[in-house]
Amino acid sequence: MYNKIMGCLASIREKIDFQPEIAVVLGSGLGDFANEIRIADTISYTDIEGFPVSTVKGHAGKFVFGYVEETPVVIMQGRVHYYEGYEMSDVVLPTRLMGMMGAKKILLTNAAGGCNPEFKPGDLMIISDHITTGVPSPLIGKNIEELGTRFPDMSEVYSRRLQEVMKVCADECGIEMRKGVYVQFTGPNYETPAEVRLARSWGADAVGMSTAVEAMAANHMGMEVCGISCITNMAAGISKVQLNHKEVQETADKVADDFKKLVAKVIVNM
Repeated sequence: MYNKIMGCLASIREKIDFQPEIAVVLGSGLGDFANEIRIADTISYTDIEGFPVSTVKGHAGKFVFGYVEETPVVIMQGRVHYYEGYEMSDVVLPTRLMGMMGAKKILLTNAAGGCNPEFKPGDLMIISDHITTGVPSPLIGKNIEELGTRFPDMSEVYSRRLQEVMKVCADECGIEMRKGVYVQFTGPNYETPAEVRLARSWGADAVGMSTAVEAMAANHMGMEVCGISCITNMAAGISKVQLNHKEVQETADKVADDFKKLVAKVIVNM
């Protein structure tokens, strides 16, 4: 896997020599932010030898390199999910690759289902912690010593400093932010009402199909991690209507302006 990562890195370096300070992953319906930065270059995932390719509608499937004000960033416009059939090591390969490019900090975003009944569709939530009981750890298997230790500490996966930065930025933008615990399930099916109740009993505020394993891989590498969930729907058993991906995209579109304004401000202040 380390050789595969380095092969992907070499493939990118053949096309662009860009040193990002911050990595950003844009979730379902949130990819338009990448079009509004000062773009230096883009690389399609299909043009990177050995790179896993996103197959989900609404995920553009490319790296965008550029600047938010004067901050150099690499943005994943679309991610790879475990439910697409990839090994978990491939799911987190892009995260590790961005770290190898030079990014020391990472902002992870996603569309999520709200399981806290006080939440509503359109809320933005600072991820304070996560639960990955339902998915395999991306660190299973032989440890890649070049990336990190065999038994990494997970007591502060999501940087408290960056959580405070996000809160301050949201206040300055006039955006009300929630804060909560995110649970990653495998997908691609939405969770059952019983699974949502289970997650809620664990202390979850939102559920989804990504992000947490990426945070684990980034933390393993020593990257400083923060995350934002866009609550695009209420989870099964809380919602009174059937869930569908169209609703996720429609809600993300409605909060796009606030999301883009917040992410830009967070990046500059990270």
